[in-house]
Amino acid sequence: KVDVFVSLRSEGTADVTVTLNTPMVEGYLAAVKQMCESYGLPNDVTAATLTGLPDVFCLDKPQVDEEQLQKDLLVVTEQALENFDAMRRTEGKALEMDLRSRGQTILGLVEKIEEGSAQTVTDYRTRLEEKLKEVLASTAIDEARILTEAAIFADKIAVDEETVRLRSHLNQMDTMLTAGGALGQEMNREANTVGSKCSDVRLARVVVDIKAELEKIREQTQNIE
Repeated sequence: KVDVFVSLRSEGTADVTVTLNTPMVEGYLAAVKQMCESYGLPNDVTAATLTGLPDVFCLDKPQVDEEQLQKDLLVVTEQALENFDAMRRTEGKALEMDLRSRGQTILGLVEKIEEGSAQTVTDYRTRLEEKLKEVLASTAIDEARILTEAAIFADKIAVDEETVRLRSHLNQMDTMLTAGGALGQEMNREANTVGSKCSDVRLARVVVDIKAELEKIREQTQNIE
């Protein structure tokens, strides 16, 4: 919706003609003369007195060509709208670049999550093995039990499904930015699920960074039209 308000202002007075309203002046003079004769008053009417009375002068202003005025208004209005659209396209391109950049940043953080998740399982197995050695002392360690415990732990913290979906959502966002159209995503839910599975503080911080980028994307999408 576009509202346009137009106000007209006269530039200069070259086209305005001022003429004396003779019938009105004669009427004033006759009325004054009659008043003076009826009440014995001096007739001291001056030009200054007359010019202060209403409708003594007539102002002849040229008629506005409304058809031409409308054409002129449409020309400048169209130009203004074209400039507006150009500005919005420029802003939209900047938003597109920003969203793509944040998408790439999130992909990089997802890679850290995937790499760190595997390392977390390795570290857990190492700690478990060291703990068992400490507790069992000289008793032989059951390697099968360690593998089982590590597998159970790995299953608990597995984020493969969530990271795959995150990658899919980001790819779809990239497609949307190229082809246009509407697309609803739930990237924040995937990030929350990953965060709930992270037992490593370092990975938890990466998840916080992902959510911060997602929030920035959400804010930027409010500016898209």
